[in-house]
Amino acid sequence: MFFKDVPNKRSINFADLVSSKRQSVSGDKIVMDRLNASARLMIVSDLDHTMVDHHDPENLSLLRFNALWEANYRHDSLLVFSTGRSPTLYKQLRKEKPMLTPDITIMSVGTEITYGNSMVPDNGWVEVLNQKWDKNIVKEEASKLSELTLQSETEQRPHKVSFYVDKDKAQAVMKGLSELLEKRGLDVKIIYSGGMDLDILPQGAGKGQALAYLHKKFRTEGIQPTNTLVCGDSGNDAELFSIPEVYGVMVSNAQEELLQWHAENAKNNQKIIHATERCAAGIIQAIGHFGLGPNTSLRDIADLSDHKLEKFNPGHEVVKFYLFYERWRRAEVDNSEMYLAALGASCCPSGVHVHPCGFELSLQECINKMRSLYGDKQGQKFRVWVDRVLPTQIGSDTWMVKFDKWELSGEERHCCMTTTIVSSKADSFTWKHVHQTWLEGSGTTEGASWLF
Repeated sequence: MFFKDVPNKRSINFADLVSSKRQSVSGDKIVMDRLNASARLMIVSDLDHTMVDHHDPENLSLLRFNALWEANYRHDSLLVFSTGRSPTLYKQLRKEKPMLTPDITIMSVGTEITYGNSMVPDNGWVEVLNQKWDKNIVKEEASKLSELTLQSETEQRPHKVSFYVDKDKAQAVMKGLSELLEKRGLDVKIIYSGGMDLDILPQGAGKGQALAYLHKKFRTEGIQPTNTLVCGDSGNDAELFSIPEVYGVMVSNAQEELLQWHAENAKNNQKIIHATERCAAGIIQAIGHFGLGPNTSLRDIADLSDHKLEKFNPGHEVVKFYLFYERWRRAEVDNSEMYLAALGASCCPSGVHVHPCGFELSLQECINKMRSLYGDKQGQKFRVWVDRVLPTQIGSDTWMVKFDKWELSGEERHCCMTTTIVSSKADSFTWKHVHQTWLEGSGTTEGASWLF
């Protein structure tokens, strides 16, 4: 029943498509399988105070970046998060903020590399870091310095030992600690950042070395990214800017330690800028400054009704629809029948929406139900975003698009895995079918107010 309108000569089973997994069995193969050519752009970004602005309670700059990435880059580019956070604190941040799922995650100040949503570890990187490293000796020698305070157990990792130290004592402590560890035959790197954090790593570790390792892997496979943009705000990001041939942006709120490093080491490098915008907004600014691709987020466009690309992009249409849906419920667009008529015209008459709670509605019924939801979230904390938007062409003018649709309402977040069938002919875009299932632990009992 679901595919009678799909113009595709192959025999397709909709249930098989919906249930197909978006993950692979081994680490970097997850990335390699998704891209059969060089990534158009690889963004490597720190999280705290770079991608994520903790002084932006509405997360507007992050949501702007999300819309830009999913609409224009996800299908042929790579997103890499490079954070000093341990896996525990990284996962906690993802629960707190509307963050996208990166293709690659570099954690614990460059000592851990994982791939995909399932965070499959890179065992080759572990072997590199094991050289001339002994965590027990590091802890033993560091315990001799009273100025150091050990951080929580979650921040102690196989190749990272982390402490707090007062800013005015940091340089002397680093010098003394380096001498102690050198006498014990260890080759380590000591990184001070954030005005308080001191991390001890293997010499071969760090955000920069992790990125260099990834670049080497991509070169070996013959798919080195066309352009790489690194983004940071603090001292532990400095190494990223040292990698040859990358573009770099220090966000406007970058800390003194990074700006000082830049002044001493890279002030004449025209490929590195100090943005005038904070956090993720500064990243968007850098994309435009260096001409790396589209830099206008759909969230920056007031009237989406007439906004079209020269070349059809299913991901762009998905992002545009859900942004309109958010604005409709927040009463940020006019309560106009013209909008609903246009949406209705973009839905196949026989199209069906399989609700994540299990019941079915026609797509036309879903559009009609939107009337009663106009402005129901006005003045409230309500946001909608999509993640992992991956289109696959299954016919001459037909695509299957898989993505995760998220809603934030008050303090509650809900997510459903979504599979859609869409088509494009001439200037028209048509939604044929939508099938959704709750992401485990992310459902809601308020099924009536969940549409699309």
